[in-house]
Amino acid sequence: MPLAPDLRIGIDVGGTHTDAVLLNAAHDVKAKVKVPTTADVTSGVRAALDGVLDRAGDPAVAARVTHVMVGSTHAMNAILERRRLQKVAVLRLAAPTGLAVRPLIGWPAELRDAVLAGGAIIGGGHEVDGREIAPLDVEAAKRFLGEMEGVADAVAITGAFSPADPEHELRARDVAREVLGADVTVALGHEVGTLGLIERENAAVLNAALTAVARAAAQGVADAVTAQGLDAQLLFTQNDGTLMSVEAAARTPVLTIGSGLANSMRGAAFLSRLRDGLVVDVGGTSSDVAALEHGFPRESAIAIDIGGARTNFRMPDIVSIGVGGGSIVRPDADVAGGYAVGPQSVGAALPTQGLVFGGATTTLTDAAVRAGRVAIGDVAPPADLDADAILARAGELLANAVDRARTAPQDVPLVAVGGGSFLVPDALPGISEVLRPDHHDVANAVGAAIAQVSGQIEEVVSLNGDRAEKLEEARGRAIRRAVEAGADGSRTEVVELDEVPLAYMTEPIVRLRVKAVGPLRTSEQRMHHA
Repeated sequence: MPLAPDLRIGIDVGGTHTDAVLLNAAHDVKAKVKVPTTADVTSGVRAALDGVLDRAGDPAVAARVTHVMVGSTHAMNAILERRRLQKVAVLRLAAPTGLAVRPLIGWPAELRDAVLAGGAIIGGGHEVDGREIAPLDVEAAKRFLGEMEGVADAVAITGAFSPADPEHELRARDVAREVLGADVTVALGHEVGTLGLIERENAAVLNAALTAVARAAAQGVADAVTAQGLDAQLLFTQNDGTLMSVEAAARTPVLTIGSGLANSMRGAAFLSRLRDGLVVDVGGTSSDVAALEHGFPRESAIAIDIGGARTNFRMPDIVSIGVGGGSIVRPDADVAGGYAVGPQSVGAALPTQGLVFGGATTTLTDAAVRAGRVAIGDVAPPADLDADAILARAGELLANAVDRARTAPQDVPLVAVGGGSFLVPDALPGISEVLRPDHHDVANAVGAAIAQVSGQIEEVVSLNGDRAEKLEEARGRAIRRAVEAGADGSRTEVVELDEVPLAYMTEPIVRLRVKAVGPLRTSEQRMHHA
């Protein structure tokens, strides 16, 4: 009798490697693989699927896979490389109060030139308490959008205080579809950003610019899954370490930009059984340090710079430094210890350029092999390589990054994950212990495979009246959103509830954020829910 479907695959597409793991219903790792990331994403994902299914050692395994969860860097890379971005018509609904700063004025010139088709600020928007700044100027919107026909590939619409009242954004979206066609891509500020007009507008513009890239990537991954003959639900991970549908990932790609790091954080928490502490993810080029809160990455409370554009959508709060397994080492008398480490890196070329692989470039991996921290490569590093001094310098840089990410006065545990985690010293100031769990090298793919489903409420509300009743109603809506997205309602719970009072208000108005999280429903539960 064939076994019931009970397996899931997690895939994380990084800049250097694409990692994949196969997990059973108990979340045990049954197989794992690392393959080179490819420029087209699809072939790399296909190779990862091939590899992890092959390593499972059972041809019948494919029929038991119920879900494939994917995290990818494609959106971030498109912004950093200024390639494959759509031209965006930027419409701000904020006149007359929002005229002082033009759209995208603070962006790097090359990114602005790659994205901006044209911009306009017209009458509309709301105050924080829901009052209109001005009626929506529908005729001005029609004139501007008419000028953008044939020039813009997508439209980004952002209204003043739209998280408090999105009505004008929704009406302007209807106007855009009337003028430019029902199929035009429209990104709305309230769907991706929080309070802060300029940062929310930037987030909406990036979202609109990335839509074609996201659709192509989503289709590529779907094709790779189909090519394997997998009858599995495909899901993408997002910046907070939870899951979203393929359709949602294609519609709001900015919410997947930080998914790689979030996957690593979630994988580290799962593998180490740690809910609160720090995680350092060491790759080939960089190391990222972030805090865990309740098993999820702590989100940044400040504006995030994405490729030179300040945004305010949800992103992990991270400290990044240019230290990784491929970091280039150079003698430098001006640096403590006599060696400079990074930020330059051989990256994906480590297997050909590193000394232990027969290359001519000294890297941190060579020093780690010389010191006996790791055994890889087929060429012994030079006997005169001062590995202790080099690794001490790398350890100092990592210690500084960890200290910057640490917010608690007491010592906290640190989980070291990633292919270059052998660079993390066993003892660091402010760290109670360094944990290196099994499968730490593929924590990112594990994080994708064990990801849960979230529902989130983020809005500006008045707490006049029964505060407890309004908070409970928000809790219920967050849980319902998680269940609608695929969570098991019987195991979904609220994990975050934040109230931030707004100053200078004549009534108690707060920015309210409620997040509920639950595991995916089983196939039987999905049928019952349907």
